[in-house]
Amino acid sequence: MAKKTVADIELSGKKVLVRVDFNVPLDETGDLADALRIQAALPTLEYILERGGALVLMSHLGRPKGKVVPELSLKPVAQRLSQDLGREVRLAPDCVGAEVEVLAAGLQSGEVLLLENLRFHAEEEDNSAAFARQLGQLGDVYVNDAFGAAHRAHASTAAVTEYTSEAVSGFLMEREIRYLDETISHPQRPFVAVLGGAKVSGKIEVIDHLLAKVDALIIGGGMAYTFFKAMGLEIGDSLLEEDLVEVAQRVMQQAERVGVELLLPSDSVVADRFAADAQIEIVTRDAFAPGWMGLDIGPQTCKTFADKLGAARTIVWNGPMGVFELAPFAAGTRALGEAIARSTEQGAISVVGGGDTASALAQAGLSEKMTHISTGGGASLEAMAGRELPGVAVLAEKRACASRLLPVIGKCTRR
Repeated sequence: MAKKTVADIELSGKKVLVRVDFNVPLDETGDLADALRIQAALPTLEYILERGGALVLMSHLGRPKGKVVPELSLKPVAQRLSQDLGREVRLAPDCVGAEVEVLAAGLQSGEVLLLENLRFHAEEEDNSAAFARQLGQLGDVYVNDAFGAAHRAHASTAAVTEYTSEAVSGFLMEREIRYLDETISHPQRPFVAVLGGAKVSGKIEVIDHLLAKVDALIIGGGMAYTFFKAMGLEIGDSLLEEDLVEVAQRVMQQAERVGVELLLPSDSVVADRFAADAQIEIVTRDAFAPGWMGLDIGPQTCKTFADKLGAARTIVWNGPMGVFELAPFAAGTRALGEAIARSTEQGAISVVGGGDTASALAQAGLSEKMTHISTGGGASLEAMAGRELPGVAVLAEKRACASRLLPVIGKCTRR
């Protein structure tokens, strides 16, 4: 069932505890290198403030492993958020404790308090009930808008809902659920999935789940070479997961059995070493020379993949086609992005998951041309694999009150 959202609850005069995903990249000086995740949360935060709520925001940043690491303070996030919201965002000295409780209790409508890094406490990742209780008492209602952390059963995403009167999704979470769940479950056809990136190992469940849904599956990136090996081809020094060759064979057999078209690269851009100034060649997949490695899909493959995507009505993409960070090996990922952009312009739904894929699209200037780019790396993969995410499962479901049969006694409740 659909989850209740922040639009379904009363906000005026309430302190709203919001789990956001402000796990943003920092540069060498400690400043924000990318504020995309902050910007993605703004619609939910502005909505709450406009309707008279006060905000208590909580997030993690990096991996301090339960210790206070000054370099991972959320101070630069508070400064940027103050600019974006056009009002002061006060940074609490911690995320729990007496001083934090006083700050939260004193909040007035329209004010914003950002708690310090949740992961400065080991209890956060332990999903500690005691820690969750301390967090829960800082707000009247709870909103989870941190899709990027929804695949983890942590105190701020799971246990905290036991200590708040209502637990609903924010607008970003709602959008992520809609595109990563409903689009895959009820696609317009033809439905084409594209999987790339370095390894097969992180996408086995995704492949298995999608094979029951899609009309065609495109596989590129480093993971393609394990499939080549499964076909009995030589791959030189290309990336290989030897222990997954049999899995690749099973996937190819399963695709044939269920009638899914499986497309693998027909040619590759190969290099004599992993470097931007390496010697490169374009070879067919049966012509790899010893010592050479495949680092991108070739031009014929780009055309084949683009033609297939041009006819699609639903497209899901996770993982680049090559080492796009190095200019000589970025063409394949760019070509795929351009093909998906054209298909989207013609009415297809395009859903992109994974941090590397999103970075590649941003690098190519194609981000705005996709229907939806997920903010969650691991969460998007688990959603594509059909898993129920802990941070989503605990949110209240929308239920129709039985007002047609009985007088309305009260609002539908969470439990």
